[in-house]
Order: sequence, then structure tokens, then C-alpha cells
Amino acid sequence: MTTKELYTKGARIWVEHPVKVWEGATVTSDYRSGVLIVQLDDNKEIRQIKIPDEGRMPPLRNPSLLIGQNDLTSLSYLHEPAVLHNLKVRFCDRNAIYTYCGIVLVAINPYYDLPIYGDETIMAYRGQSMGDLDPHIFAVSEEAYTKLERERRDQSIIVSGESGAGKTVSAKYAMRYFAAVGGNASETQVERKVLASSPIMEAIGNAKTTRNDNSSRFGKFIEIHFDNQYRISGASMRTYLLEKSRVVYQSAGERNYHIFYQLCAGAATEKMPELQLDHQDTFHYLNQGGSPEIDGVDDYKTFRETKNALSTLGVTESEQRSMFTVLAAILHLGNVELTSDPDEMQLDNQDGAYIRPNDKHLSIVCSLLGVSKPELSRWLTHRRIASAHEVIVSRMDVQRAVFARDALAKRMYGKLFAWLVQAVNRALDTGNAKKHFIGVLDIYGFETFEINSFEQFCINYANEKLQQQFNSHVFKLEQDEYIKEEISWKMIDFYDNQPCIDLIEDRLGVLALLDEECRVPQGSDMGFVSKLHDKCSNYPHFLKPRFGSAAFIIKHFADIVEYQCGGFLEKNRDTVLEEQLECIKSATNCRLIHSMFAESPSDHSATLPPPSRRRTTPSVPLASLTQPPRRTSTQKQTVGAQFRQSLSALMATLSATTPHYVRCIKPNDTKQAFQFDAARAVNQLRACGVLETIRISAAGFPSRWLYQDFFYRYRLLCRFKEIDRGDIKKTCSSILQRYLKEPDKYQFGTTKIFFRAGQVAYLEKVRADLQRAYCVRVQSCVRGFLARRRYTCIMRAIRGIQAYARGHIGRTKAQEIRRERAAIKIQKHIRGWLARKRYRKLRHLAIGLQARARGYLARKHYKEKRYLQATITIQRYARGYLARMRVRRMRRQIIVAQASIRRFLARRQYKRLRIEARSIDHVKTLNKGLENKIISLQQRLEHAQDKAKAIEPLQAQIVELRSKLEYLKQVEIEARSLKVDIQDKDNFLIFLKEELAKEKENNKRLAEEKSQIEMRYKKEKEAKEAENEKLANELKSNKEHFELLIEERDKKHEAEKKALCLELETERQSRQKLLSSQYDLQEKIDSLQRVPSKEHRRSLSDASNNSQQETTVEDDFGYGSVRSVETTRPALEAVNWSAGSHNGPSPIADAGLVLRMQNRISILQGELSRTAKRASDLEDRLMNRLMLPPSNPNSDRFKVEELEIENKKLREQIDRLRAAGDSIILSKEVIGQMDAMQKELDRRRDECVQLKSVLTHQTVNLKSLASNYGSDVDIINEDGELASAYEAQKGINRQLQEELTAEKQFFAENISRTKIEIEKLREENEKYQKLLSTDLSAEPKNKAQEYAQNEIIRLASENLAIQERIDKLSESCRRYKNQIRMLVNKLKEAGIEDVQDILEGNDTVVSQNTSLPLEMAMVTRKKEREYLGMFEYKLQDEHTIIKKLIIDLKTHVATTLLPGLPAYILFMMLRHTDHVDDEPKMHSLMKGIRTGVKKTLKKRADHSEYSILWLANMLRLLNNMRQYSGDATYQASNTPRQNQQSLRIFDLSEYRQVLSDIAIWIYQGLITHIQTQYERLIVPAILEYEEISGLSGPKAIPAPAPSAGPARLKHDLGTLHEHLKVHQVDSPLRAMIFKQLFYFICAYSLNQLLLRKDLCCWAKGLQIRYNISHLETWIKENLAEYGQKCVEDTLAVLKPITQAVQLLQARKSMADVASTVEMCADLTAIQVCKILNMYTPAEDYEVKVTKEFIHEIQKLMKSRPGADTESKNLLMDSKVIFAVQFQYSPSSIRLEDIEVPNVLELDGLLTKI
Repeated sequence: MTTKELYTKGARIWVEHPVKVWEGATVTSDYRSGVLIVQLDDNKEIRQIKIPDEGRMPPLRNPSLLIGQNDLTSLSYLHEPAVLHNLKVRFCDRNAIYTYCGIVLVAINPYYDLPIYGDETIMAYRGQSMGDLDPHIFAVSEEAYTKLERERRDQSIIVSGESGAGKTVSAKYAMRYFAAVGGNASETQVERKVLASSPIMEAIGNAKTTRNDNSSRFGKFIEIHFDNQYRISGASMRTYLLEKSRVVYQSAGERNYHIFYQLCAGAATEKMPELQLDHQDTFHYLNQGGSPEIDGVDDYKTFRETKNALSTLGVTESEQRSMFTVLAAILHLGNVELTSDPDEMQLDNQDGAYIRPNDKHLSIVCSLLGVSKPELSRWLTHRRIASAHEVIVSRMDVQRAVFARDALAKRMYGKLFAWLVQAVNRALDTGNAKKHFIGVLDIYGFETFEINSFEQFCINYANEKLQQQFNSHVFKLEQDEYIKEEISWKMIDFYDNQPCIDLIEDRLGVLALLDEECRVPQGSDMGFVSKLHDKCSNYPHFLKPRFGSAAFIIKHFADIVEYQCGGFLEKNRDTVLEEQLECIKSATNCRLIHSMFAESPSDHSATLPPPSRRRTTPSVPLASLTQPPRRTSTQKQTVGAQFRQSLSALMATLSATTPHYVRCIKPNDTKQAFQFDAARAVNQLRACGVLETIRISAAGFPSRWLYQDFFYRYRLLCRFKEIDRGDIKKTCSSILQRYLKEPDKYQFGTTKIFFRAGQVAYLEKVRADLQRAYCVRVQSCVRGFLARRRYTCIMRAIRGIQAYARGHIGRTKAQEIRRERAAIKIQKHIRGWLARKRYRKLRHLAIGLQARARGYLARKHYKEKRYLQATITIQRYARGYLARMRVRRMRRQIIVAQASIRRFLARRQYKRLRIEARSIDHVKTLNKGLENKIISLQQRLEHAQDKAKAIEPLQAQIVELRSKLEYLKQVEIEARSLKVDIQDKDNFLIFLKEELAKEKENNKRLAEEKSQIEMRYKKEKEAKEAENEKLANELKSNKEHFELLIEERDKKHEAEKKALCLELETERQSRQKLLSSQYDLQEKIDSLQRVPSKEHRRSLSDASNNSQQETTVEDDFGYGSVRSVETTRPALEAVNWSAGSHNGPSPIADAGLVLRMQNRISILQGELSRTAKRASDLEDRLMNRLMLPPSNPNSDRFKVEELEIENKKLREQIDRLRAAGDSIILSKEVIGQMDAMQKELDRRRDECVQLKSVLTHQTVNLKSLASNYGSDVDIINEDGELASAYEAQKGINRQLQEELTAEKQFFAENISRTKIEIEKLREENEKYQKLLSTDLSAEPKNKAQEYAQNEIIRLASENLAIQERIDKLSESCRRYKNQIRMLVNKLKEAGIEDVQDILEGNDTVVSQNTSLPLEMAMVTRKKEREYLGMFEYKLQDEHTIIKKLIIDLKTHVATTLLPGLPAYILFMMLRHTDHVDDEPKMHSLMKGIRTGVKKTLKKRADHSEYSILWLANMLRLLNNMRQYSGDATYQASNTPRQNQQSLRIFDLSEYRQVLSDIAIWIYQGLITHIQTQYERLIVPAILEYEEISGLSGPKAIPAPAPSAGPARLKHDLGTLHEHLKVHQVDSPLRAMIFKQLFYFICAYSLNQLLLRKDLCCWAKGLQIRYNISHLETWIKENLAEYGQKCVEDTLAVLKPITQAVQLLQARKSMADVASTVEMCADLTAIQVCKILNMYTPAEDYEVKVTKEFIHEIQKLMKSRPGADTESKNLLMDSKVIFAVQFQYSPSSIRLEDIEVPNVLELDGLLTKI
């Protein structure tokens, strides 16, 4: 499409305007050949424009979509009016002072303090790429700093612009940014010194001009140096061309340098009378401009700031006073009056200069500097002229004298300026490593005035050099972009100003001719101009003026400038009379003068070059002034040559760096805020090269779109079937081929599409036309639909009216019929009702009379019957009583008679029995029956023994099999442990080999030293022998002493033994009760032994429950390393299961082994706890047994032996069955059979025991009987009774043997079947174990598998901890058994033989002693050990304890502990120091805690979980110190025991404050770390994430991955919440943390929104609001547990960003102003206006924000209550941390229950007391 085809009706163009430069117009008709008719937008005037050349058509306007773009190069039409209009819209309408123009930042001076330079803004731009946020000087600074880090190449920022454009402020903010982001933490504080140099240089180098109140009158290049870590390590400054003429002369409306006015304002207040300064208007050098004041500037306040800055940079107080002395001397020197006095002068010298002798100011100058007044007065009015043979001193005229005085003042100020720059450089030079630097060049822009002199020539020369470098750099970047995108391009022709530079620098150029004329003795300005006209006329950029010959013209790149030659030579020479300099150098009162004028090699490097450097004339004594001076061999370098040299050095420096450009624009000359003068702005844009950048961009492909962005914007131009989302480039190509017919109008790059100027605007037009056509089509369909719907509604209404009318008529007729019929029915019902009413009334009366009569008769009959029944009852009881009395009397009489008779018969029988008992025949009869019984019992006993022997092999086989199974399991466990041990041993072996090699080397060295040591040994041997003898004597005496101690100990032991015996005596009365308790205990043990299989069949949950139920009555073992069942556990996802072992990598958990271990440990825990209790009871019962009468040892021996054997076997069987039961589940049938066999064995065992006891008893009786018979023992077997009894016993034994064989066979069969079933079950179990192990070793495929793996690993860790506790209990049991064994030995030594009865319990003992009197005494049991709730430790172990408990504690270990366990342990240690009153130990412990916590958190600063862990522990420790402080305020919720445990001696209130400060430090560090973590998630999750891609407009941000969206942010929030809950951080503090976090999210996202124009549209607001709703949902779901108020407070901190997004979506008409202000209650007026200014409609049909709407919003918001106190900053302060208060939270955990888990490895370091 050709360009002229765009000029159709409705096209918008620019036309020239004499004042506005350009104004908008609209084409009213299509372009015809040579004529274009337009209508002006402002006054609607119709104008006809003649077009002589179609190649120079009026510029087209950009579509409204592109108006206000951040980057000028992104405009479709790139030309001067488009650039000017875009800048004006951004500056005036949106108050945006910064705009990009490619790589150039255009900064317009707003003449207003904007709140966009705070620390929050710096942090917002930190880490952001250039173009991500709104244009800003900080963005350019960040780009330079980032490239310095990334490319390791020096950078430079070139700030240019005319006076008053804001160059100094821009440079100052750039340096401030570098000081903020590259701040060094060293003591030098370089960044503070860099910032302090700004007020100094502004004071001595800036002045008020007609264009700027703070204009820099010199150029400076500041290098900020960085070290290897890119932190500021120093800085340096170079200055260029100080405007010294301002010291002595100022134009109207201007003033001198600020330092003079500051000095006058501060001289009186600062008590500096020696300077003798008066008001500023009294000094000639300060009152010439007539404008000594600056609005809004306090000279005295700035003087204080300057002094402070000098002190910061190390300028001493004496140097400052010397500096002020020089400045005062300059002012007074300007007031020295030079006049001509003809009365006192000779006639030939009437025009000579003269100074009055009583001149006040001359005297002050001489006194300040310490120079001779006559000498200074003489050389101010005289000069020395050297001829060939002599030196002539002549008086100067007044004009020459004044000029010489002013030259001296300028020289002194220039030297002072150079010295101060050197002082600043010395202060900024820290001596640290300087690897890289970023240079900030603040240099004057192109200047052209009515009268241009030497200063303007130098300034414009410097700008020519900079512009040349800028053009080449811009062209290179454009070329690199095309090469990178691999597109074909043609060479772009750009302006080259090298010819103009040649005109100035050539051998016959301006500078060379100027220097040549300066070297001519009689050179003049006119001579210089004539040479220029003669030599430079051939240069195309040199012109002669049309009128006059005292000027010349140079065609610069920005404008044509005419220079007046007056003063060129003098300013280039910079001449000062050497006599005056010598006089000033002789100053004695001001040592600074000597430093200023000292000739040193470093002078040249001070300011590169110093502004007024010149050759110093050798000192000539005053006596030799008449002699001709010696000429130097070298010529003084001119100012022009110096400037050229320094400019060349600057260009070399800039060429070696990566440049960044800032172009400052002055919007108007009246300094009005946000007023834009188009004519002034255009001139500056041309001068600073912005338009040249635009021209270079427009010559190529200025518009560039990413393929994805282009597709989202213009997919409307493509058919749906042509869209290929897999190849977006192909889709874009089809769109362009359809609408852009000329292929050279666009190019396809690698990632972008490049368009020629105007093509994007044409596509926008096509898109708008297509949208308009579609809208018309939609409107037609909608309007047709509305018309049809309206017709349908009308027809429906007509039909409805007719239906209602007809219905009304029908209903009226029907109503009449119904009324007539209803009247008849009403009459009928009323008449019937009256009749029924009369009938009911009569019936009711009759029924009432009948009821009352019948009731009276019934009650009378009932009363009569009741009286009769009562009478009968009384008679029955009376007659029964009399009969019973008669029977009782008769029975009593019969009993008395029977008793008398029976007593008589009993006495008679008793006498007869006594006689029979004394006879021998009775005894024989009794014994004979007893012997038969004994024989039968013995036979039964042997039978039972044989049967038991048959069972024993089977039991042994079972025991053997189970032992093998147990052994294999142990071997498997040992094999696993040995693998780890082998690896450790190998490492240890390697270590030993290394040690062995070292030892060999040491042995060699020791062998060499051996001979020397042997010689020394011989000498020392004698001394050692003498010492040994002495030690032997001491050992002998110590041995005697120890023997005495042993004897004393034995005595003590004897006393304790006696006391024990006394205690046993006192406990004798409780023997019967303890024996009964023993019997009950034995019964329980037997019952457990009989049914072992039932316990093994119990499920895991039952086993654990039973273990808990059994251990509830036992001692509370406290809080160990693993939480008990009741302890609330964290979620499995929050636990690190990989840390099950501390010593090395643990193998993959065997699920079967873990399950077996859990079951086994649950059972053993209960058994061992019961064993411990039983051992304690047995110990008490042993003590009580001592005083009981001894039982028959012979009768009990068999029972004891049997019980021991049986108990031993049963225990082994129980252990084997339990071990087998862990992995094998027995069937019900097998278990029943085993139970039956066990019961049968128990029954027969009891019979055997009883038989053995009876036999033993009878044997004793027989022996006693035989002893009674003496030698007549044969009488017992006189009838062969023993032989018959023996035969009978043999028969019984055979019978028992047969029964035993049958039983054995039965048991063998059952055992074989059981073995088969056991093998099957074992195989199945192993198969399941393999499957489970495979699943556990593999990666979890779902949440269930992951849960199972984590749960099994957790149970394994629990079981290991329980196993450790069991080991401890086993050790306790072993200790108790040893004590029991010792007590048994003592009892045996005391003569008590039946000790085993007490240990095992037996039925006979109980039965034999039942006849004893039950005199039961109170049972005195040993008290359980009571703990004091404190840990004792040694001072030397404190460091180790702190290291293991704080520094080495891992978070995954802490999650398995009691929450706050380290705090409890530390507080219990603290209580011990209070208990023993050891204050130094207490202070050492508190210091160690504080140091350890800080060291841990600094070491693990990247892990927030450690901060959470120690925040919770520090608060727990703080609350413990409060709870046990003894303060009544904290004791209200304590138990009496806790109040007793309060601290007694120490007042730890100060340490409570210390702990509170540590907790606040941890809290702030945690908040800062969390904010740093979440900072990278906020923008992708809230601002950039798009649920519906492509909805946000033309420059849609590519949708990030889902992992970066709200889901990722919510996941991280949930993880943080889980960590806080796991470590049990107090709920109020948790709520405050999330409130703080959501405030940061709100502030950071709002700040980003305020700095990004691409986010300020309706569609983007919709997406952001949806993303914020995710956070609101998370808050309501997860923070509801902290209360509704917490949810509301947290949601309240999100209101600013929510309201900002609502503002983007709200209607923006004038009628909505009030509602908009009400909606934005939490936003400031600045923020609301910023959002509205940046709001950009994505489409043409969207409503635009008008300036009137913004002004009304601003006006209404300023009238709100509290508007005066709201923040003036644009951005929210994201670093605000809410005040936090740690509430008191007492603990219900008892300190005496706290145990130190083994996982902390504190065994032997802490002792619980």
C-alpha cells in the first residue's frame, strides 16, 4: 500500500503551526492530486493544503492506541510532531517526566518535587530490565549496574541538556541509586561520601541563571569504582571548563556561585568575625545581578549542609576556615576601589589607577591572607614590562587595573576549586581494589545566545564530539539488532558531524588559529577573526556574517551559531600578572594559599585539566624587579588546548565503556510546573540528538512486535481455519501477506516482526474497520432481535388483555350463580345447626344427671368393701403372730434338751477315743491306709513324669526351630548393620594408614632424637629416683589413710545392715498380705504364659493399644525424643524422613521388619514395665519375708525345682512364640490345640508338684516313725505290705507310660500339622514382605504410597526410640535383679532357706499359713523418685551442650521432638543455676544461648524453617521465664507444683528483655527472608498470570507457567503455614506473620502496578482481580482458625491493591467521580491520579480517561478527611514491619516429666535431679 492511499477521509494528520509548531487536523475528503482538504481540531477551521511534492505529504498521526507510549521508537509513525505530541501527552496529561527514545532516556524538568525517588522506588527498579517498568533515571542506572555485573565492562551515563534542564539532579539521582544498590558495609562508607560530594560541588560550581536556579557552571565526570563483588570501593571526579568569569561578573537576574551567599549568611551565625563579612549586597562581586535570593532556598541551611559534607569528606576544621578565608578575601578584593586622583598624581600619570591608603577592604584582604599591604597595593595598580635590557614598572590605567584585579580573583577561585576537587578525590579514594567503574558525565548541553563567546564555543565543541559518539553508538545498536534477528537490511544514512569537528580541530582549524594568535605578542581578537575568514572559508561548516567583521559563524549539528570574537584571546590565555601571584603566594596567615598554588605533578590530574592551569613564573625577589627575568623554555598551555586534551581523554574513556544516555529537556523558560512549550522543546530535541535517533530508527524498521504479541493483537484479521498455534510465525505471515502487499514493508526476524514506519498504524486501521463492520453486523442482529422481541411482547400483551376481559365477564356470571346457590346452602345449614343445638343441650343435661347419680352409688359401695378388707387383714396378722410365738417357745425347749443329751454322749465318746489312741493297733491301722495312698500317688507321679519326658523333645524341637528363626532374623539385622560398619571400618582403615605413615615419619624423627633424650634421661634418672622415694612414702601414708576410710565405710555398712534388719522386723506384720499379692501376681503370669498365641494374633493397633493400657499404671517416662500417641503430629508432607540415622546413610526400610519390630516392642514395653514393678514389689516382699517362721525346706524343695524348670521352659516358649508370632499369624485351630495342650501340661505339673510334696512330707513322717521304733524297723513290713505296694506302683507306672505314649503321639501329630501350616504362613509372609519391600524401595506413584512409606519410616523411628527406652528399662531390671540377688544372699546368710518361695510364689505356702492370725500391719512401700524439674551440668560442658542443642539441631529432628523441647531443657538448666545460686554460670549460660542462636541463624540465613524453629523456642523460653519468675501476674494459671518451682534467687527481668529483643530480631529476619523469597513470585502470580490468555490487549505478557501462578504462591504460603504450626508458634504471632506477609504482597504488587503502564487497562485489571481472589480464598480457608478478626485484618491489608484493580475496572465518567473516590478509600490521591494517568484503553471503543475527570478526582480526594496527613510518596513502603507483641502463653507441661532424648546426644552432659 502506498503512502498517499492513507490520506483518505477521516485520516488524522499534523499541520505546521507558527506557535505550537504542529497542530492536529482531520482529512475531510480523499486526497486528490496536489490538494488536501483538512479540518483543524482546535478551531474546526477548514483549510486547503497544496501538496507540491507527494514525497513530502503532511505527517500522519498515530492511532490512539499508541499515544502515550513509554518508548518513542514504538510509535508507528516516527517523525517530529509524533515525538513532540507523545512527550506532551506524557508530561502534561500524565505527569510522566521520563520517556524512552530507544536507548536514550528523555527527562523533562517538571519544576516540581515528585515523590518518585524514594527508597521504595529504588528497590522496585532493582533487578528489573530496562523497559519492564515505567521510564526512570533509576532504570538507566539499573541497566548500567546490571551490565557491569553481567558483562564485566565499564559503564558510563552521559547526562546532557541545556542549563535548567535538570542535568545535575539526574546525575545526583543516578549516583544515589548506585550508592543504594552497591553500598559497601565497610567502615569507610564510600557511598555516603559520594552523596556528600554533591552539595559541595553544587556550592562551589553551581549558580543561579536566568534559566535555572541551580545551574552547573562546569562539566564533571564522576567515576564510581566497584570491587570484585560489585560494591562501591571508591570514586573520583574530573571537571571541565569552570565558568570563572561569573566570579567577577553576573548578568541581570543572575547571581554568583552559591558558596559566596552561603558564607555571608553563615559568617555572623557561625561566629566568624575574623572574616569581616557583611550583607551580600555590600559586595561588588555579589550585587551585580540584582537577584541575590532564590525562592525556597535558605542560604544558611545550605551552608550548614555544605560544612557537614566537608566534614564527611575529611576536610578538617582548619582547612575549612582557610577555605572560607580565601573566599572572603576574594569578596573583599572585589570591593577594593581603583580610582584616578589627579590632585596627587603627576600630570603624565593622570589616568593611572590609584588605591587610597585607608582602603578598608584592601586592609582586610592583607590581614586575612597575611600579605604586605604596600606590595599588594602596588601590584594591583602597577605592572612590570620586560624589555631587552631592563625591566620597567609602569602604572596601569583604571580599566586595566580592574581587569587585572578581576583576573587575580578568578585565578584564586579557580585554584580553590581545583584544590577542593582534589580534596574530594582524596576522600573518595579509599585505597581499595578498583576493578570496574560506572562514570556519570554531567556536562553542558548545546548553547546558543544572542551573544556567544569563548565559553559557548567550547561547550558546543564538546557537544559535537559527544553527538558524534552518540550517533555511531545508536547506529551500531540498530545494526546489531538487525543482525541478531537475521533480517536483511540496507545501510542507514545518518548525520556525520566529522566535518564540523575537523573545522575546529584541524591544523588550520579554529583552535589552532586561536592558539597561534595568542602566541603573537601583539595578537588581537580582530586579527584572530581575520585569520579565520582567510583560512577557514573552504570549510562547508564555516560562514562569514553578513554584517560586521568581528564575528564568525559555525554550522553545528543542532543549529547555526554566530560567535563574537571579543575576549576570545584573553579567555584563552587566562593571563594573571605574575607579580600579583607572587604577592599572594607570600601569604603567611593562610596556609591553604601555598597548597592551592603549589606546582605538583598531581595538579594536572586533579580536574583533568584544572580549569585555570597555567605556568608559574619563577619567584623573583623584590630587590631584583628591575632586572630582566629569565625566560622559561616551555610555553604555557592555553585554555583551548587544555580543553581539547581533556575532551580527547574523555572521549577515549567513553569509547572504552558502554554508554547510556540521558537527555534533559527544559519545558519552558518561566519555570512553571508541568507547562510544555513546544517550540523550546523542539529546539532542544534537535540539539540533543533525540530527533536524530528517531530518524535513524525510522529509516529502518522502527516497529517491532513479538510473534505472540502480534498474533494476540491481530488474530482478528485471520480466519479461524488459518490459525496454527503450533506455528505462530506462519499464522502471522498469512495475516501480513493478505493486508500488506509490499514485502519490503516488513521483515520476519528470529523472534520479532519488523515493520516500516506507518505499517502498524495501517494494520490498526484495518483492524478498527473490521471491528466496526463486525460491530455493525452484531448491532443489526441485536436490533432485529430486540424488534422481534418487542413485537412478540406487544402481541402477547394484546392476547392477554382479551383473555382477561373475556374471563372477567364469565367470572361475573359464574359469581352470580354461585351466590344464589350459596344462599340456599347457608339457610339449610343454619336451620340444621339450630335444631342440633337444641338436641345437644337436652342430651347433655340428661347425661349429667345420670352420671352424678351413678357415681354416688359406686363410691358408697366401694367404701363398704374397703372397710371389710381392712378388717380381714388385721385379723390375719394377729393370728399369725400368736402362732409363731408358740412355735418359737417349743423349739427353744427342744434344742436345750438335745444339747444336754449330745454333750453327755460326746464326753463319753471322747474318753473312749483317748484310750484307743494310746494303743499301737490304732497307729498301724492308720499307717496302713496312708501307705496305700502314698503308693498310688507315687505311681501317678511316675506316670506324669514319663508323659512329661515324652513331651519335652517336641517342645525342645519347637524351641530349636524358633531359636533358629530368631537367630536368622538377628543375623539379617547384624548383616545390615555390618555393611554400614564395614564402610566405616574401611574409612577408618584408610585414616589409620595415613596415621601410620605419619607415625613412621615421626618414628624416624624420634629415633634421631632418641640419643639426645637418653643422655638427658640418665641425668634426670637420679632426680626421678629420689622423687619416687618421696612419692612412695606419700603413697604409704595415703594407703594407711585409705585403709582407715575403708574401715569407716565397713562400719557404715554394718550400721546400714542393722538398720535394714530393723526395717525388716517392722515389716513382718505385712507378710500375709504380700504373700496373697504374690499369689495373685503368679496367677496373672501363669495366665499370660498359657495364652501366648492370643497375644500374637493381636493386630498392630490392638498391640499398641494394649501396650498403652498396660503402661498407663506405670511410671510416666516423660517426653522423649519421639512423641507419644497422644502427641499431635505434624503432617507427613512436612516431615523430613530422610534423617532416620545420624551416623550415616540408612538402608531402605524393610516393611516386614518394621512391622515386626513395632509389634514386638509394643509387647515388650508392657512386659518390661510390669517386670520393673514386679521387681520393686519383690524387693519389698523379700524384706517382709525375713521375720516369718521358716517353712519346711524339704517339702518345698521339689516344688521350687519344678517351678524353676517349668517357668524357665515356659518363658523360653513364650519368647519363641512371640518372636515367631511377629511374622507368622497362627490359625484358630492351631491356637486352640496349643491352648489345650498347655492347660493339660499345667494341670499335670500341679499334680506332680503336689505328689512330690506329699511324698516328701510322708517320707519325713516315716523317718520320724522309724526313729521312734529304733531298731525294730522290720515291724513296718512284717506282712509284706511294702512288696505289694511296690507291685501296685509298677502297674500304675505302666499305665501312666501308656497314657504318656498316647499323648506324645497326639502331640507329635498336632505339631507336625502345625509345622506345615507355619511353613505355609511363613512363605506367604515372606512373599508379602518382598512385595512390600519392593513397593517401599520404589518411587511413590501416588499419594497413598507416599503416605504408606512415610508412615512406615516414622513408625520405624518410633520403634527405634522405644527400643532405646526398653534397653534402659532392661538395664534397670538387671540392676534390680542384682539387688535382689544380693538380698537373697544376705537372707541365706541370715539362715532363711525358703527364699525361692517368695520369688516364685507357691500354693502350699499360702495354705500352710492360712491358720496364722491375720494381724495385718500398714504396708510401707518405697516412694517413687521425685524430680525437681532441672538439669545439672558442668560449666566446661556448656559449650558442647549449646553446640548439640542449638547449633547442630536440624529441623527434621526438631519436628519429631516435643515442640519447644530445647527451650524447656535450657530453662531447666537455668533453674539449676538458680537452685545452686551460681550467678556467673547463669550469665555464661544466657550468653551462650544468645550467641548460639545468632550464630545458627546467621549460618542458616537461607532457611526460614530454622528462623521459625528458634523463634518458637525463644518465645517458649521467654514464657517459661515469665511463668516461673514468681511474679503474681504470671502465676494465675500455674499449678501449685509449678508455683513451687519458681526461681528463688535470680531476677531475670533484664534477660527477659534480652530474649524479647532476640525474638524481635529473629522475627524481623524471618519477615525479611520470607519477603525476599516471595518477591520473585508476586509479579508472575498476581500481575502477569493470565487465566485467559490474550485478554490483556496488544502487548499481552506471555502467560507464565502454572508453577509461577497463584497456585505456586498458595503452595508456598501453605508450606509456611505448616512450618509455623509444626513448631507451634503462638497463634497471634502466626496471624501477625501472615498479615505482614500479605501487606508486603500488596505493597510490592501495587508498586509494580504503579510503575508499569502495560498493566493499567481494563482487561488486565480483570485478570489481577481474579488472581487476588485466590489469595483471599486462601486467607479465609487457612486463617479462619485464628478468628474472624484475624481474617478481616489480613484482608484489610490487601485493600490498596484490590481498590487499585477495581479502579481499572470502574467506569470513568464525570458522574462516577464520587463513587470512584469512595471506592479508593485506602489509596492516596497521588496513586489514584498515577493509575488514571497511565490507564490505556486496549481498544478504540473503550472509554478514555479525560483530564477533567482526573482533576475532579484529585480535587475531591484532597478534600477528604485526613488528606493533609496522608503520605506524599507515590509508592507504598514495602519495608514497613508492623509492631509485634509477644503475648504471655503459659505451658501446662510439667518440668519433672521432661526427658532428654538420645537423638540430641546429650548423654553424660545433663543429669536430671
